Amino acid sequence: MNRIKKSLGLIAFTLVFGSCAMMQSVIKSTFPYTTTVLLPRSSPVGEEQSVIGMATSFDQDFSKSGNNGDKVSEVRIISAKLESRDPSDFNIGNLKLVRVYMSKADGNDEVLVASRNDISPGVGNSVVLDIDNSHFLDERVREPNVRIRLVYQLRNHIDVDANLHLVLGLSAYPNPTN
Repeated sequence: MNRIKKSLGLIAFTLVFGSCAMMQSVIKSTFPYTTTVLLPRSSPVGEEQSVIGMATSFDQDFSKSGNNGDKVSEVRIISAKLESRDPSDFNIGNLKLVRVYMSKADGNDEVLVASRNDISPGVGNSVVLDIDNSHFLDERVREPNVRIRLVYQLRNHIDVDANLHLVLGLSAYPNPTN
């Protein structure tokens, strides 16, 4: 009898805490913001350059004109990946460093969200960036578009214009006041 009570207690404990974790994962939302930027072949080697792209999310509509803008809070970056698109075999190792800044569409409120200062020369066509999740991005993602500024420094001269695709993974929680 005592063994049955312990088993039932263990099952109840597992269900209660397992469902809490499941609810947290259901409540917390993760969504990507993507953009493609062009690195011109005329970029000088060894000097920091910057390119601008507008990023959008296909999963969520947080713009103020949308339905969800006030329903989320604590939006932070959780991942960042840079990959070559055209040419698909472009070696991102041609870049010495990369910094990614996010701002509202007009360029205001810019913050660093990801970077990589030690890109290996032979990294290939994709690289995971180090994130800076010290900023809440709530106001930025409530805009219809998010402005991305990619700062880069070439290690080697590139012979082609390179289109690089940036994927920023963001996470959000429900706004407790709504």
